[in-house]
Amino acid sequence: MKAINIQEVNAYEPPGHFGVVCLKIQGEDTGLTKFWQGLSIFEADGGAEWQYGEGTFGATTEKTYFVIEGELTVENESGEQFVCGKDSSISMLPNEKRKLWNSGNSQARVLVTITAV
Repeated sequence: MKAINIQEVNAYEPPGHFGVVCLKIQGEDTGLTKFWQGLSIFEADGGAEWQYGEGTFGATTEKTYFVIEGELTVENESGEQFVCGKDSSISMLPNEKRKLWNSGNSQARVLVTITAV
């Protein structure tokens, strides 16, 4: 077992993200091999550009986003939008291209879980 306090975690900058602080809470550094988990804190209008289309980095992973606080809108390749508020989640299968943004006026805190590459 490995307990982590949020104060011990360093921020990282994933490609294609803007107006967001990303913290990798658990993962290979703590011995996990099948998935990793992070906390993303999106400012108002923060988000991520189109990502995870077939053949791109990370496309083969499964992903879930659980909204702890605020509101997050996720759009798929066919233009369908999913608005996730507090205590709701969305899952994405491998090769599901998406973009997302904080659609509220305050911070959105999102727990992100992604299978290992």
